[in-house]
Amino acid sequence: MKHRWKDKAIRLAFTALASTSILVVVLIFLFLGKEAFGFIFEPGLKELLNTRWIPVSFKRETFGIIPLITGSALVTLWATLIAVPISILSAVYISEFAGDREKEILKPVIELLAGIPSVVLGFFGLIVLAPIVKQAFGLSTGLIALTGAILLAFMAIPTMVSIAEDAIRSTPKSFRNASLALGASRLQTTWKVIVPAALPGIVAAVMLGMGRVIGETMAVMMVTGNAAIITGSPLESVRTLTATIAAEMGEVPFGSTHYQALFCVGIVLLITTFFINFIAQKVLERHRDVT
Repeated sequence: MKHRWKDKAIRLAFTALASTSILVVVLIFLFLGKEAFGFIFEPGLKELLNTRWIPVSFKRETFGIIPLITGSALVTLWATLIAVPISILSAVYISEFAGDREKEILKPVIELLAGIPSVVLGFFGLIVLAPIVKQAFGLSTGLIALTGAILLAFMAIPTMVSIAEDAIRSTPKSFRNASLALGASRLQTTWKVIVPAALPGIVAAVMLGMGRVIGETMAVMMVTGNAAIITGSPLESVRTLTATIAAEMGEVPFGSTHYQALFCVGIVLLITTFFINFIAQKVLERHRDVT
């Protein structure tokens, strides 16, 4: 009887701890909604669909987040296109071809890269990467979407490599043995058997890497030029959702329309991040069911 009550107490304690994270998320949503609530009535949510973000103006302030969304999407897209091939190839090499000594070196180095502060990478992008991009494309400035994408790809690669490598390594050995027994080479086995079997985990790695890219603030604010324009070219300056909040929240009057608009931007960013993480979690669950 005593052990039963002890087990129940431990179970309740763990349930309470697990519920805390859910409570924190709910409170964050409530806080953001509370601060942004006044924007619904004046000037109205329709204002967010405007194509111009001009929060300070002597004529008419506009709070259209479309340029911010397109800027974030452009940087995220190019960062993903750069990071995915490098990450998958690195994960395949570490899992399938690297020797024990190489793994002992490569894995800690990759994990170390994930811990570099984003502001340090921002300085690197500003001083080193931006001039290289400027010279390579003959531009007037190197502070463009492509520079931010390259820097964010570098930041996302450690996350993608770690998760993708775990997914590849967790593929059942029977798959490898069966393929090799049928006469397939090691390279054929890797790309035609192992990688397809680990594909859900690799997709989840990509999604989580994208979540890291979308949520990044300091580095992207330092190297993308911060021009709130709608463009599909990676060779132009853009402004992201995160950079807008970081750049303007410290100077905006409390409770003003501009203040409420920034919280609306925060809600959009939070919903986007949650959606990406939700998809990644579902893909991971599918991967676990398959394996």
